[in-house]
Amino acid sequence: METLQRLTRRQVDALGAVRRCETPGRGASLTSVARRLGVRPPSALDHLTQLEKLRLVHRHRGKSRITPRGQATLLEYQRHHRIAEGMFGRLGLSPDDTCRAAREIDLALSHRTIERLCVAEGHPGSCPHGAPIEECAAAGRPR
Repeated sequence: METLQRLTRRQVDALGAVRRCETPGRGASLTSVARRLGVRPPSALDHLTQLEKLRLVHRHRGKSRITPRGQATLLEYQRHHRIAEGMFGRLGLSPDDTCRAAREIDLALSHRTIERLCVAEGHPGSCPHGAPIEECAAAGRPR
């Protein structure tokens, strides 16, 4: 099973929170991650512990840092999400509705399915919000 498909929605959100809360030279504090997620620190710690077991974050002295593997997983998630948004956008949904619909399925889609959607959509360069869709590193081909 692919790393992304093993994560829960809250774990993906926690991974993103670590990336957004990190400061140069210092990692993200548990309090800042919990605040970003809207949960208490013990709940945030549970998510971070699971992410650390998957080697997506590294914790040291109460600070969390995203690892290169975690960074790659977030980029992969963005690609899955944005391609799913594009599919829903072609159905006529508004950009906000495409985002909500994509969040319902983006973690369940395999790389293979995402690549098939990408081909079917003509390798779109951006999602309905205008955010860029990166090329698939595994496929090694441009959009």
